[in-house]
Amino acid sequence: MLLEFLAVIVAGFGGGGVAHLLRRLSGRRLPEWLTPAGVAAGMLAMVIYLEYSWAARFEGGLPDEIVVVSKNQHQSWMRPWTYAVPLTNRIIAIDNRVRQTNRNHPDLVMTGVILQERWALTMGFKSIFDCADARRADLTEGTSLAEDGVPQNVEWYRLAPDDPALKVACEGGAHGGPREEG
Repeated sequence: MLLEFLAVIVAGFGGGGVAHLLRRLSGRRLPEWLTPAGVAAGMLAMVIYLEYSWAARFEGGLPDEIVVVSKNQHQSWMRPWTYAVPLTNRIIAIDNRVRQTNRNHPDLVMTGVILQERWALTMGFKSIFDCADARRADLTEGTSLAEDGVPQNVEWYRLAPDDPALKVACEGGAHGGPREEG
């Protein structure tokens, strides 16, 4: 966040410097308000760029085994440009680095889920996907496993058969096959 703040300040100096240079090159025929307007334009342009590029920068830094399955698009009257191009404010990704299948129930796949919001800490947890029945259960402190590895004390959420998270979890994502869990 500090680096983005500094980038906005530098962009303001850059915009103001360009406006001041244009004013000097014109022999001061351009109005005086052009310099502060250049500062404001540079800062606003940088803020808009940073807001729109954070999701791509976050996604670009992920390993191949982490696959983005959902991006929440947002529009706000406080950012009128978002009505023309909606802003991504939340990302959901499946982390197949921790992917495991159940030897006794091969349709049950455990994998990581990563939730990332703009200006928020990354949150991660593990979920079990039932590939045959198109449903998901999030693992919590109260979750236990039966002897055959089936989760107990979980709430199952029904998913559409073409749900991107279900597809990525069940197909193994970018790299290879599943590890088996006892």
